Amino acid sequence: MSRYGPRIAALERRAERDRASFDADLDNGKAAERYDDGEAAERYLRDGAGQAIWLYVEARTGGRLVPFSDAEFEALEGAMNTWLELYARSYGVDLEADFTLREAAELLLETRNVHDTAQLLTGIPGR
Repeated sequence: MSRYGPRIAALERRAERDRASFDADLDNGKAAERYDDGEAAERYLRDGAGQAIWLYVEARTGGRLVPFSDAEFEALEGAMNTWLELYARSYGVDLEADFTLREAAELLLETRNVHDTAQLLTGIPGR
């Protein structure tokens, strides 16, 4: 386990809770409250996907490459993709996110903005 293991595990658990909460609202007939929810989309980016992407950037920069175990890498990438799916669903779009941490990190470093990163990756919202 890398020194980032506990942070990755926490992100993964939070992504799973966010998905379960979103799905529970849909199951309870609260779909209208979940779609077109810019505030939720913002939270999924700021507190979710952005945190996962930045952890990856942090571990890959600064002159010292921190190795992740396969399980850590999959958990971190999975959490990021879960939040990107929830971001899209907040706009009423079903998306099966399969983005790599590397491509997301490169876009974040280029744009310096998690909203632009998400829009470029997902195409949501349309321009």
